[in-house]
Formats: sequence, structure tokens, C-alpha cells
Amino acid sequence: MATTVKVEHSGLKKIVVPASPTKQEIDTRIPPKAKPLFKEVSVNGIVIPEVDILQEAQNHPAQTPGEALLEAARSLVIRELLWQEAKNKNLVPDNEDSTREDSVGEDNAGEDNSRQTKLDAAISALLESEIKTPEASEDDCKAFYDRDPSRFSTETIWQVRHILIGANPKDKKAFDQAREKAYVILEQVKKNPHEFATIAKDISSCPSAAQGGNLGQITRGSTVPEFENALKKTKKTGLLMQPVESRYGYHIVEINQIIPGKILPLEMVKEKIAAWLEASSWSKAVQQYIAILAGKSHITGIDLKPGEGPLVQ
Repeated sequence: MATTVKVEHSGLKKIVVPASPTKQEIDTRIPPKAKPLFKEVSVNGIVIPEVDILQEAQNHPAQTPGEALLEAARSLVIRELLWQEAKNKNLVPDNEDSTREDSVGEDNAGEDNSRQTKLDAAISALLESEIKTPEASEDDCKAFYDRDPSRFSTETIWQVRHILIGANPKDKKAFDQAREKAYVILEQVKKNPHEFATIAKDISSCPSAAQGGNLGQITRGSTVPEFENALKKTKKTGLLMQPVESRYGYHIVEINQIIPGKILPLEMVKEKIAAWLEASSWSKAVQQYIAILAGKSHITGIDLKPGEGPLVQ
């Protein structure tokens, strides 16, 4: 047992200070139970463990941890709703007719993954049997296409080569020097356009220097926005009259070819439009179905409003 040390000072009351435990002593006190991070979440009496919500939150990127946890809880509530309805519809094999609580504390990852696979299969079977949406008609596809045909355009393609005078924007002095050098090189290229590839091989900071600065064909999103915006503003081929500033430094740019994008005819995109319309219709139907299930269920810990929360993947 631990002893105590009595300390006395004249004019003061006696103070009893607990002595430090010896090496032989073991603290057997039970630490206090950690407080839950949020209110208990349940669906018709079936509790969704906090650990499941924390794990699911990893699949829901959000601006704050709280938002990720909220989306995770909603997702698991929806899955539990659908799982319970699948059982009610006898879409779950008898040997799998268990609740979420049956798996709490299981350490066998293989069994847990197997149960998850069967849960997904049961939910898919439920949605397939309950959700019926019409196929997109010719008129539906045409109406969608006619709203904005430009959405169905091919990408503009630029055939480009460049000379990069590399510098870090955070180093103002070096970046200013790169700008000055870029203008000098640009004037050199203007006077001797046939030497573009040679100059690129000699001084360009880009790996494309080995190919004389050739970047090949560039489409939207294949380069940094600063570079792409400069290409979009240019309507003709040839050497750009100003260096292009980017996060990498300054570029002397030559556009060798521009292949404009063109609007595709309805016949070429009709199947994609139909698939999109049908997927959109199905998603809305699933949201409505989930809202109906939520309306007749007892859900605690979260407010599952119609149209909220992710769809089941």
C-alpha cells in the first residue's frame, strides 16, 4: 500500500501529501469511460456504433471533421434503412437475417467483408425490385440536346511548343529576372524563328527541351490554367508576342496548329444523353424511396430530411 508523508510548518496546519507509489504497486483504478462524440444514432432501435461512423467518415471528404461525420452518419442510416426493408421483403437469406449488432466486436475481417458484400447485394436487390423508372425516349433526348448543343462539343486541340524560363514565384528577384530573360529570348526567337527548337534545347527548364520544346497536342485541363488561358485567347497560329507567366516561370510559346472543337450531332451523343437522363431519374426515385422509408421509421441522433444525404453507392 502507498504511504503518506506528513509535512508540518510552524503556525500552519498539518498537510498530508500522498507518497509516490513504489515500483511494486500497480494502479488498478478503472479510467473513466470516454464520452461519445455525438448523440446515439439508431434506426428502429438498431444502434449504429460510433466506431462505424468514424470509419465511414473517411469516405466523405468535407471542409470540417464535423461535416464528414454528419455525412457518414447519414450514409449509414440510409444503408440501415434499406437493409431492414430488404429483410422485411424477404430479400435476405435466412442465415444472413441478422442485425448490425450481431457484428459488433467481431475481429474477423474476412467475415466482416463477406457480410458487407451480402448486405450490398440485398440492398441492390431491394432497389431493383422497388425502383422502376422509364427509359429515356427519343423526344426526351432531343429536348435535352436542344437546350444547349454546345455542351456536346469536341475539345479544341492546340499543337504547341515552348521555351520555359523557370523560376519560383515566391522568389520575387528570381522571378523578375526570369521575366527579363524571357523577353530577351523572345526577341531572339522573333529574329530567328527557325532556331526555336535549338534555343529550347539549350535553355528551356522544361523536360520538353529534349524535343525542342514540343509539348504535342494540348486539350482543356492538360496543362496549368495560366498556360491554357493564354492559348484560349489566341485565335491564330504562330509565336505569341508576349511571354506567358505561370507558376513555373515564363514561357515563350509558339502555336503550330489549332483544331477547333465542333458540336457533335444528336445521333452521336444520343446514347450518352439517354444514359444520363435515366441515371438522373433513377437517383431521384431512390431519394424519394428513402424519404418514404425514413418517414415511417424511428430514427434517432440525426435528422434525415428528404433529399439529404448521399445515395447508396
